[in-house]
Amino acid sequence: MPPVATWSYPTAIRFGAGRLRELPEACAAAGIRRPLLVTDRGLAGLPITARALDLLDAAGLGRALFAEVDPNPTESNLQAGIAAFHAGGHDGVVAFGGGSGLDLGKLVAFMAGQTRPVWDFADVGDWWTRADATAIHPIVAVPTTAGTGSEVGRASVLTNTLTHEKTIIFHPRILPSVVISDPELTLGLPRAITAGTGMDAFAHCLEAYCAPHFHPMSQGIALEGMRLVLDHLPRVHADGADIEARAQMLAAAMMGAVAFQKGLGAIHAISHPVGALYGTHHGTTNAAVMVPVLDFNRPAIEERLSRAADYLGIKGGFDGFRGHVQRLIADLGIPANLTGMGISAPDIDAILAGALKDPSTGGNPVPMTAENTRALILACFD
Repeated sequence: MPPVATWSYPTAIRFGAGRLRELPEACAAAGIRRPLLVTDRGLAGLPITARALDLLDAAGLGRALFAEVDPNPTESNLQAGIAAFHAGGHDGVVAFGGGSGLDLGKLVAFMAGQTRPVWDFADVGDWWTRADATAIHPIVAVPTTAGTGSEVGRASVLTNTLTHEKTIIFHPRILPSVVISDPELTLGLPRAITAGTGMDAFAHCLEAYCAPHFHPMSQGIALEGMRLVLDHLPRVHADGADIEARAQMLAAAMMGAVAFQKGLGAIHAISHPVGALYGTHHGTTNAAVMVPVLDFNRPAIEERLSRAADYLGIKGGFDGFRGHVQRLIADLGIPANLTGMGISAPDIDAILAGALKDPSTGGNPVPMTAENTRALILACFD
């Protein structure tokens, strides 16, 4: 009997150098007349943000900015953003930045018209149907890093400061109406952020490719996304002004976010609670746990990754792929494990509890239990 599945793919994307100039047109296409530009504190004072605000202002759309966004956005950031949205009489959001600015901006547009708490829309079953879909405001997304792919995603990650948990908030209409993907905006990224965000894109593609669910479109996108990262991340890490490599990494990031509709796995299931507990950079954390997760999943993915290695031009099957990834992580200056990220006294029980509750566990090729996940987490430390 042939397989049955329900699929959804993303949105209008304006891709190319210099296309930030089309921001006012993108707002018009999305039906936004009074946008609130949401970004993080680090980007608030940078020239690229001023350029975006100048473009909006010149088009008669104002220059409203909200930048009270932490690296791991929290519910207090969200409440402040919603208050700014209402105070300014806004009718849509320009989500601008890396994963934190994009995720928080999307949630401001989503939650500004809702009456239930944000946690009621966690990515659990059909909880998203609780939302009033008519009260969701339009979003234009402008990524400034090549990592999360949140600009083409239907979810955002929010940290609960009371429970120290990261929660995935999902609704189909959190998907931005228009994306402006301009590699010129990523030229100033520091090398460490280039590396960490790039490995986040790779983790999305890798986990989607290995997930056991049926989704051949995502499967193909994930494989090509891995190739783009392996070919271009070393280039852009060596030369941050390589605009072609920057563009290819933006494409890979979007491909990863599209592909992981097929599923994520233990990399993200561990990275999410670690980030919530210790404030680590998400993509860098993904890279630090990647090799132990490959070893953990080997019985279920060895043949599949051997085929991927052939396509990627890596000799040696699974072992060759594993070695290539391990060398890439080292060459990028990323720590080999979580101890190297400065977590010297980890709360294994808290990480384990968070990992087992994370929705990403459902996409892992090897079923995650309390016993084997504890062993995996321990393997991620010295």
